[in-house]
Amino acid sequence: MTVYIENAEVTGTIDAPASKSSMQRACAAALLAVGTSHILNAGVSNDDLAALDVITKLGATVSHQPDGSLLITSNGVKPVSAEINCGESGLGIRMFAPIAALSDKALTITGTGSLLNRPMDFFDEIFPLLNIDVQSNGGKLPIHIKGPLQPSPVEIDGSLSSQFLTGLLMAFGAGVHEPVAIKVNELKSKPYIDLTLSVMAHFGRKVTHDNYQIFYFEPQAVGYSPQTYQVEGDWSGAAFLLVAGAIAGNKLVIQGLDLNSTQADRAVLQAVQDSGANISIDNNQIILQPASLKSFVFDATDCPDLFPPLVALAAFCNGTTAIRGISRLTHKESNRAQTLQEEFGKLGVEIRLVNDDMLITGSSAVKGNTVHSRHDHRIAMACAVAGLRANGRVEVLAADAINKSYPDFFDDLQAIGAKVTIVKESKE
Repeated sequence: MTVYIENAEVTGTIDAPASKSSMQRACAAALLAVGTSHILNAGVSNDDLAALDVITKLGATVSHQPDGSLLITSNGVKPVSAEINCGESGLGIRMFAPIAALSDKALTITGTGSLLNRPMDFFDEIFPLLNIDVQSNGGKLPIHIKGPLQPSPVEIDGSLSSQFLTGLLMAFGAGVHEPVAIKVNELKSKPYIDLTLSVMAHFGRKVTHDNYQIFYFEPQAVGYSPQTYQVEGDWSGAAFLLVAGAIAGNKLVIQGLDLNSTQADRAVLQAVQDSGANISIDNNQIILQPASLKSFVFDATDCPDLFPPLVALAAFCNGTTAIRGISRLTHKESNRAQTLQEEFGKLGVEIRLVNDDMLITGSSAVKGNTVHSRHDHRIAMACAVAGLRANGRVEVLAADAINKSYPDFFDDLQAIGAKVTIVKESKE
């Protein structure tokens, strides 16, 4: 799919998309809870659909309701298939692999696209310590596992991704029969662990921790219990709407976001404010109006998914913006630091990578050109948002990458006044 974006103001009211981080964790908790859970505001992204497919393969049944909600009925992890495919979801593979290992059935876990090239050495190192037989493809997918997982004291490296810890926390929550602890070194993205613990607590599984360094489990009569859960609005997807409003908004109103969310990407609000954007909050609605934008400094170490939208914002800020944390970008859907530098370079935006900092020189002369998503959903959305203020039409190739997280993104842009033309390739 190719998308063309032309210079235009955006205005009106728009709802934030459903959070795939919240949705996928809710699917996992519903699988682990014996009984029927009700998931409200269910997401429909590719990652969400992959999570639903995984829990179905692990024994849950999913019933789609007329209002868009889901009823998920489970009797625990009881696989009905020998192969589980997590799609292209990094959270999916890292969270569901330990959960799947609660079963004593031999399973193959794989994925698609860029996920096949992302490092999975963690499983080779940690699973044998938990009574799980594991064989990977040289530290990559597919992996072959056979449990059952036996919760034991382990020490893990949290510097690559917090998603591995999320998987262990959720799996331990269902399998603990005596006190046990997980020790974590150099944990990154702590807010994502806060979200994991929040979802677990909502489904009845309490975990305590000592400054994110040691996580403690105590036995419970019931690990998880079925619940009604409202999937949060997604700060990751809404970040692109916030930036669109900051650079091209004429009273754009964004609703459906929890201002007290534990989602790491809620930090985008501070970055947008620091850029001098005319932003106000009224009755849980975020309102953006025209303003002169200035460069800002932002540490994205704990929220690396904010790099793409913040690069689009920085491109229109006077001065040089510094965003810290590019070391977190190597193993994403693309090497995002390099991809952002190259694709925004085509739009005339200078980006320098210095140690762990990305330096973006803002300009009013962002130009139209053809860019490529590199099959990375956040690159596609960032380039599209930049097109709202570019001096000339921006053409985004492989724009259907957005389906991974925010399939309605271009429809939502059109709904608030953006000039978007979508060309879908014919299938012969």
